[in-house]
This record gives sequence, C-alpha cells and structure tokens, in this order.
Amino acid sequence: MRLIGAALRIALVGLMALLGGSARAGVAFEGRKLPMKFSWVPCQPNCRGWVSAVGIVTADSPRDFDEFARGRQLGSATIVLDSSGGSVNGSIALGRRWRNLGVLTTVGVSVQTNTTQSAPPNVAPVAYCESMCVFLLLSGKTRYVPETAHVRVHQIWMGDRANDARAATYSADDLMIVERDIGRLAKYTFDMGGAGDLLSLSLNVRPWEDLHELSREELRLPNLVTTDMVDHPRNPNAAVDEPTSKPVQGQFVSSAVATETNPEPAKSTKSAEANER
Repeated sequence: MRLIGAALRIALVGLMALLGGSARAGVAFEGRKLPMKFSWVPCQPNCRGWVSAVGIVTADSPRDFDEFARGRQLGSATIVLDSSGGSVNGSIALGRRWRNLGVLTTVGVSVQTNTTQSAPPNVAPVAYCESMCVFLLLSGKTRYVPETAHVRVHQIWMGDRANDARAATYSADDLMIVERDIGRLAKYTFDMGGAGDLLSLSLNVRPWEDLHELSREELRLPNLVTTDMVDHPRNPNAAVDEPTSKPVQGQFVSSAVATETNPEPAKSTKSAEANER
C-alpha cells in the first residue's frame, strides 16, 4: 500500500500572460491535477534554460523523469516546481535523483510575458508547492522560494482514505505502513540537509484540516530555503548559497504580473492515487 501526501489545495493556475484567456487557464489548472510532467524551458542564447515540473507525483514519476533526462545534461540545472504533492515513496525516489544531479530547486510557473516570439520566457513566482512537493523542494542543493510563492504542508495519509480520514477504518497493517513511511520520510529529510522541524510542522496538520502555509521564518527554520536571491536574469542557475537581503532578480517576473498570472485558488482540491502494498 502506498501512502500519498495528498494536498488539500491546488492552485488555480491562470497564466493570463501566457495563455491569453480563461479557457486556456482552465487547461493549466487541469495540468496540476494530472501526473507530474517534466518539460525543458529553453531561453538560449540568453540563459541555459530550466526544467518545469508540474503536477502530482506518482509511483511512475521517477521513471518518467529518467526518460525525460535521457540525453540531456541536467547536472546543476534549475527545477521549477508547481505541484500539489502526491506519492510519498515516489517523491523520495525522485528527490534523491535530483540531489544526485546537484540541482537548484524553486517554486514558480513558466510564463511568456512578452508576445514577441524571440523574447525569453520568465518564471511567475506566485505558485504553489504543497504536501510532498515541499520535500521535493528540499532535494535541491540550493533552494529558493520567492516571497509570493505558497509552500504548504500537512500530514501524510493513505490515498484511498484521505477524503474522509476520520470516518475510515484502519488495520494494524495500515498503522505499520504509516509508521514505516514516516520513518522513510524522516531519513530522507535528514539526508537532504533538512531539520526535524519540517516533519514536526507537517505531521501536526491533520489530513482533514487545511494545509499550513509556511511563513518565511518557518521556511528557514528547517533549512528548506538556502538563499534569498537568484542572480542575473540570463542565468537561472546562478543562485548563491548564503542568505542575502538583495532583491530577487533573474527570470522571475514582478509580483504584480505573477498575481495576475496565477491567482489564489477559490477552493481546495485533493490529489488522488490508489494505494498498494
């Protein structure tokens, strides 16, 4: 049986600048409810480009990423996350792959804010990283969260009982699986350089409650954020390792554009995935 970190909220991704209307914005929203999709966002000759990772993590996501990475030089690349979480074990396996590549992780939505065909893409910082996505964020050797991004946590639970966790019944085997996967998640957290505070914050939010959004202090407390700046606009991989008070630069567009691009979701949604032993 597989535990999933089923997110209670999924962002309504408008992408107005990129999609040019509510019809296509709906397509973007649907994308966040589908299995995680990886795509390369090029911006040559202005910068190296980055990986966009959008959607729910499944047991197949590590294999899907391997297929995506085949033939690409992704060492030290930037991975931009927009995800509501998903499979605990799938996220752990995927996160370890990313750490081996030495990637930078951040939260955002890839957008084309300029209609000129030759204009480079940007990253809108008003995006969502929830549930197990937070542990994927932790896999980056360098980790950056824009001020306007939403990083939210909650307790992991069994996917087939997440919709009404209090009314469901549980066996001794079920409890063993919960404890086993919490142990796996704890080891992963420490291996990635995180602190127990992240587990404490997550496990104290019951699965039937709203997700807890991490404050800037709570992002730094478990070492989830390692830098407050992304360097030059034409190099999205150039992040510094030490925190700094300098303003965010790089491919991130302004918060005004970002808010229009990716508005606050009207209501929560749940990711869903079948359990397996």
